[in-house]
Amino acid sequence: MATAENAELVFVPLGGVGEIGMNFALYGYGPANAREWIVVDVGVTFPDASLPGVDLVLPDTRFIEENIANLRGIVITHAHEDHYGALLDTWPKLKAPVWMTPFGAGLLEAKRQGEQGAPKIPVTIYRAGEKFSVGPFEIEAIPVAHSIPEPMSLAITSPAGTVIHTGDWKIDPAPTIGPMTDEARFRAYGDKGVLALICDSTNALREGESPSEVAVGEGLKGVIQSAKGRVAVTTFSSNVGRIVSIAKAARDAGRQCLVLGRSLKRVIDVAGELGYMDGLPEFIAEEDFGFIPRENLVIICTGSQGEPLAALAKLSREEMKSVSLTAGDTVVFSSRTIPGNEKGILEIKNRLIDLGIKIIEDGDALVHVSGHPRRSELRKMYQWVRPQIGVPVHGEAAHLVAQGSLMSVSGIGQVAQVRDGDMLRLYPGAATIIDQVPFGRIYKDGRLIGTDQAMGIRDRRKLSFAGHVAVNVVLDDKYELAGDPDLVAIGVAEADARGESLEDLMIDAAIGAVDSIPRQRRRDLDLVQEAVRRAVRGAANEAWGKKPLVTVFVTR
Repeated sequence: MATAENAELVFVPLGGVGEIGMNFALYGYGPANAREWIVVDVGVTFPDASLPGVDLVLPDTRFIEENIANLRGIVITHAHEDHYGALLDTWPKLKAPVWMTPFGAGLLEAKRQGEQGAPKIPVTIYRAGEKFSVGPFEIEAIPVAHSIPEPMSLAITSPAGTVIHTGDWKIDPAPTIGPMTDEARFRAYGDKGVLALICDSTNALREGESPSEVAVGEGLKGVIQSAKGRVAVTTFSSNVGRIVSIAKAARDAGRQCLVLGRSLKRVIDVAGELGYMDGLPEFIAEEDFGFIPRENLVIICTGSQGEPLAALAKLSREEMKSVSLTAGDTVVFSSRTIPGNEKGILEIKNRLIDLGIKIIEDGDALVHVSGHPRRSELRKMYQWVRPQIGVPVHGEAAHLVAQGSLMSVSGIGQVAQVRDGDMLRLYPGAATIIDQVPFGRIYKDGRLIGTDQAMGIRDRRKLSFAGHVAVNVVLDDKYELAGDPDLVAIGVAEADARGESLEDLMIDAAIGAVDSIPRQRRRDLDLVQEAVRRAVRGAANEAWGKKPLVTVFVTR
């Protein structure tokens, strides 16, 4: 058991600090050689074009796996993918008890049923205002406003003091489905004394306060009422409050709602079971689409981030069987663009515009508001909590530095700038980075998970730039070529600038490479293989200016 003389409290982010998404935080209490740990959030981020074929990006959890005997539990603050989306894939390596809210647990189970071989994770339910113990930590769930049901901040208390881990939050005086941020509980902890505030930085560059979700609902209602044809609204699947706002706006405008997208339907099913959809008209079925007049329909659909297989992308390509958009209809992007998704979103918008469809986004009307605090809201949190130490998290470098500066000018005595992999000692003494632990990214690729090298992602990236050439060289019993090499090129240019076949040039290079090796040395088949590989790559580079991946087989 840790004693007051040798115990330390440390904070170690393995994801989400220096980047948007993939949130994974560790808190450890005890002596350096025997700390007890908890995990807060197990999130994912999403691949961009530099990761061809990758499905999800997960945090590298080697550090806590090496300390697995001292891991006491995993607490999920809310059910956004960047906070819980890696749980099914990561839990088999950690196998620690998990605490989630009812909505989060419901989404996890629905997600598990949709993934072949996903583990059954034992979950303990917690609710707003409840306290529970995980190892040496007593945790209180403090409700906050955000863009999903049941988001929680955590007051994490140990013998070292109390840390407020805000998770994702904002101040909204009129949320559609609640909760409101519990100012009284934050103030109560501030009055007792807070050691550290670990605080969301996503909107730390934006001045002012966020508009309320009710105001967004009014904005959506205005857009829907003024539209002449169908209205399709795309938003984040997990934003139940926004789904409710859209459904109410459609109802008030005398329209019926149709939902498109598996993830949206899954969230709506879970939210409905918990009562969050009570009082709304039933959504119509896809097969009834053709019976609803254009001016009487609102479509809620997935695809706000340009996902090529989501409902909105399919509508823009006119690929859906029973549902379509036509000239004069309106598409509303009730969402923000996550950095890296700009190109995919723009492609969808351009296809919709070519179909004669009107596009409305946040700059045109109040159709979206972020679930994260702007600078005035952050200042209020500092006033409520009055921490000794401020630690900006959840953001890229610009967001973290902006909030760090705001913390300093707002009177927080110590501000610690950390990044993924830093071990920050919060107690005893001044906040100090005392170590660097292993961190990074691993990749979900089909049914497998591993590093970029283990998953072949590095070579796949090279293939996407320069293609692949396979060469088969057969030597006879005298180590002479038994005919010309066989060569297959995929993703390689057909001809050089003079019109000569690139395959012919590479075959000639392979023949020349074999002929250049003295016959006695050709007994070394590895030598022949490497000579041919280099020659073929060199010929391609000279003619094309690119070096494809080359695989050579040499047989007798």
